[in-house]
Amino acid sequence: MTDDARINLSNSAESAGSPRRGRMTFLLPVAVFLGVAVAFAVGLTMDPKNLPSVLIGKAVPVFNLPPVEGRQAGLSNKDLVGEVSLVNVFASWCTACRAEHPLLMRLASRGLVPVHGLNYKDKPEDARKWLDELGDPYMRTGSDSDGRVAIEWGVYGVPETYVVDQEGKIAYKRIGPITSEVLKKEILPLVKSLRNGRQ
Repeated sequence: MTDDARINLSNSAESAGSPRRGRMTFLLPVAVFLGVAVAFAVGLTMDPKNLPSVLIGKAVPVFNLPPVEGRQAGLSNKDLVGEVSLVNVFASWCTACRAEHPLLMRLASRGLVPVHGLNYKDKPEDARKWLDELGDPYMRTGSDSDGRVAIEWGVYGVPETYVVDQEGKIAYKRIGPITSEVLKKEILPLVKSLRNGRQ
C-alpha cells in the first residue's frame, strides 16, 4: 500500500469518527445540565427545616463556652451527658428567636425537659439584656461570640434546636423556630422515647 493510500484511509477513518465525536461533544454538556437541573429541582422540594444533619447519632462536638453575661453556668459537651436535653441556638438580633421564646419559657416552666442555650454571635450586653427582658428559659447558656462552636454543631442559622440523648449524642435537629405542633408531635415524643431507652 502506497503512502498516499495510507493517508487516504487515515483521513476516511477520521471523517467517519468525527460525527461520533461531535455527538459526544454535544451530549456531555446536555447531560451535565440535566444532572444539575434534577439536583436543583429535588432541592426545591425539600423543606429546609427538615434538612438532615450529618451529626445525628453522633456525639455532640467537644466544646466549653463561658456563660452569657449575667448568668452563672456556662455550657460544655460534658453538661449534655446523663439526661435527655434540648440545646437551643439563639441570638438577640434574631426575630424568629423572639417569636419562639414564649414557647421555650412555657416549656421550661413545665419542667418537661432541660433546655440549654447556645448564644450565637451576639454582643454580651445584648444577650444579657434580651434574657433579662424576655425571661431566661435556659438551665445553662454558652456564649459563642465568634460562632465557631455553632459551626461544629452544623448550625445553618438561628434559631435551631437539638435533642441530645443521655449519652450526649445528637438525636434530632430542628432548623427554624419551634412551634407548638412540632413540640407536641416531634420533640416531646422523642424525648419520652429516649428516656425510655427507645428511638
